[in-house]
Amino acid sequence: MSLVMTGAVEGIFDEAVARRLVAEVGAELADVYGKAGKAALLRKLRGYNAAAEHSPWFVLVDLDRDADCAPPARARWLPQPASSMCFRIAVRAAETWLLADRERFARFLGVRVASLPRSPEDVDDPKQLVVDLARTSAKSDIRSDLVPLPRSGRRVGGAYVARLTEFVLGPWRPQEAAANADSLRRCLHRLSKLAEARA
Repeated sequence: MSLVMTGAVEGIFDEAVARRLVAEVGAELADVYGKAGKAALLRKLRGYNAAAEHSPWFVLVDLDRDADCAPPARARWLPQPASSMCFRIAVRAAETWLLADRERFARFLGVRVASLPRSPEDVDDPKQLVVDLARTSAKSDIRSDLVPLPRSGRRVGGAYVARLTEFVLGPWRPQEAAANADSLRRCLHRLSKLAEARA
């Protein structure tokens, strides 16, 4: 029987990423909590960690600009993770992990592979980069779905989450992407260890 985990994430897009990663290691993500933003997730993190004393949990959060790298943020947010807790920080956002699968994501966006960074974790604002890449897309639907309308006041287009979720649950290759994103590699490693321990 495969490992069944409980999760907590910042939003709907992050839930898709979490489900795909858990499936990648042969486990299953059942209930997913949070989905009300980063601040709300961090407020409940200690409670999630207490629950992970009794059953496996996967909590995924973006680093954003809260620290220069993940370790100090992890030490501040959850200094003592439970033995069955997989608390992982995407550097700097979950979009980084999509950008790390350069060939597939470039094809999905309809842009040249050379347009995507070789070191996506060095990108200061991955979400903005995805939108900027979409602006140059050869696909009109990508441009209309991911790029916000002028003067809309939005950072992303109306179908941004839906389209990125489509990529995550479709052509995205987490193992390939992990070679270009160390925070993703570490995330998959930790999930694999939890899955193996419960096998």
